[in-house]
Amino acid sequence: METNESALLDKPAAQPGETSTLSVLCVDDERNILASLRRLLRPLGYAVHVAEGGAEGLRLLETTPVDLVISDMRMPEMDGAEFLASVRARWPAPLRVLLTGYADLSSTIAAINGGEIHRFIAKPWDDEALLALVRDCLARRLLEREREQLRTRIAEQNQELLQLNMLLEEKVEARTADLARANDNLKQNFLTSIKVFSNLIEIRHPALRGHSRRVADLSRAMARTMEMPQTAINEVFVAALLHDIGKIGLADDVISMPSDRLANEPLKAWRNHAVLGESALLALDSLRSSARIIRHHHERYDGNGFPDGLRGGEIPLGARILAVANDFDSHAHGLMCGNKHSESQSFEFISQGRGGRYDPKVVLALRRALDEAGVKSANDERVPVGKLEPGMVLSRDLLDREGRLLLAADFVVDAVVIRKVRDYASRVSPNMELYVHPRNQVPES
Repeated sequence: METNESALLDKPAAQPGETSTLSVLCVDDERNILASLRRLLRPLGYAVHVAEGGAEGLRLLETTPVDLVISDMRMPEMDGAEFLASVRARWPAPLRVLLTGYADLSSTIAAINGGEIHRFIAKPWDDEALLALVRDCLARRLLEREREQLRTRIAEQNQELLQLNMLLEEKVEARTADLARANDNLKQNFLTSIKVFSNLIEIRHPALRGHSRRVADLSRAMARTMEMPQTAINEVFVAALLHDIGKIGLADDVISMPSDRLANEPLKAWRNHAVLGESALLALDSLRSSARIIRHHHERYDGNGFPDGLRGGEIPLGARILAVANDFDSHAHGLMCGNKHSESQSFEFISQGRGGRYDPKVVLALRRALDEAGVKSANDERVPVGKLEPGMVLSRDLLDREGRLLLAADFVVDAVVIRKVRDYASRVSPNMELYVHPRNQVPES
């Protein structure tokens, strides 16, 4: 008895893309037909499975994958049309061929419609025609398998590519973040270097001590109230820090004397400091805009200033801002006329020059900046040196007893800096306190 018997023939030479032997399932209730089909297909080298009915064929398909199903039409219990329809519903990949007699036309049509058979062959069949049909069906099935394998491989490669892209995006994001941090550190180090250099200028004479830093902070605050671009704000800030660089070569008596009391050659030398300051910075491309601001910070809005007699909008906005901030601080600290004045008195002095000496819009920006500074100063936290923590951000410059800069405002302290500050405080001022930004506020750069 040959029920459930499978004849596995020798494999033919492997074809490109082929992963296993192509297989055929022959279903017929007549054993002699099954034997004839197996003898006919044996020389082709395919794996041939046989079943003596539709139910038996379905059970075999549950455990054995096949590429081609050849079924007789007339079989008891389950005819070929019903069987092939079940095969199509559960295993749509195998191609389906129907063996039928001439008298089975209506049944054949039903099989075609229900089972979507690939071809049908009339019984008795012509061996060469059947072999040609089997070769054609299995060649088609082989192409479908290769297409499925290719589709699977493409899907796998697409998934791999997606993962690689995600990994690349993560690396790019991480690298971008690293570059952004490095750029921020570079900017901070640049500004710190400028502040240190400004500190060296102030060491030149006690009269200059603290002036540049105060003017720089005020100029930056005014530029922000005027909603200047951040790049322009930075240029004004740097120019203010270095605006007195041209005074380094002046005689001590010229530096110490209030500017309103200078005359003749000392006045001429003093007036030249803006041009000298510009010349000192022109070699640095990144400071050329700041150098131009320094040159013109003693111009007057009415055109009666120096060195070039510019008026109104001819004067760079940064220079108009620096002029107001510089004269405000000089008036308040006695650098202009020898006597110190209160904030309100110095603002009144600036206001009197509105439209003549100073740009009216910049004078208004000064008022707003002074008001905002009062609010921000009230919000600063005073922290004893012993309670400093890594990550705190200084809200004001840390100066020594002589007014020299130790740490610049907006500096983020770490464990190393805290240790050095505490060591310095233990020798100089054990009760030292520092001003820091509130933890819930991020200082503007």
